[in-house]
Amino acid sequence: MKMQTSQRRHSSGIALPIVLLISSMLLVTAAAWFEAALAGSRATRNLGGRVQAFHSADSALLRCARIALDSLPEPRDITGALGSEPEKWRLKASFEGAAANAITPFATWPHAAKPPQCLIESWPTSSENGGGAFLITARGFGRRAETEVWLQQQLEIAESGPIGHWRRVVAKPFQTNAP
Repeated sequence: MKMQTSQRRHSSGIALPIVLLISSMLLVTAAAWFEAALAGSRATRNLGGRVQAFHSADSALLRCARIALDSLPEPRDITGALGSEPEKWRLKASFEGAAANAITPFATWPHAAKPPQCLIESWPTSSENGGGAFLITARGFGRRAETEVWLQQQLEIAESGPIGHWRRVVAKPFQTNAP
C-alpha cells in the first residue's frame, strides 16, 4: 500500500504542465488560422475592388470608343505612320479639376467610389493626308477611390473600318495626394 502512495506523490504534479502545454499549442494554432483567414479576406476584398475597377474602366473605354467613332464625318484611311503619341492622358489636370478634359460616360457606377472617366485624344499621322487615330484612356474605380485601373485603346481609322489596338496602363501616370 505504501508503494502506491509514493508513486502517486511523484506523478501528481506532471498533469498540469502537460495540459498547459497542449492548451498553449492549440491557442497558437488557432491564432495562426485566424490570421490566415483575415489575410485571405483582405486579399479577396482587394481583388474584388480591382475587378470592379477593371469592369468600370472597360465599359468607359467601350463607350468612349463609340463616341469617338460617331464623331467622325466619314471614314478615312491611314496611309502614313502615326505621329508622336498624345500626352494629355499623362497630366493630372486632364482628369481632375475644373479644367478637366476627361468625360464621365456614366453618371454613376454601382458600388464604386467614383464613376469611370475617359479621355479621347486625336492621334494624327506624320504625313499630311489627314488620316489619323484616336488614343482613348479610361480609368475606373473600385469601392475605394484609391483602387484605380487604367486602360487604353488605340483606334486606327481605315477604309475597312476601325482597328483597335489594346494596351493596358500598368500604373497611374500621375500621383494623387491624399488629403
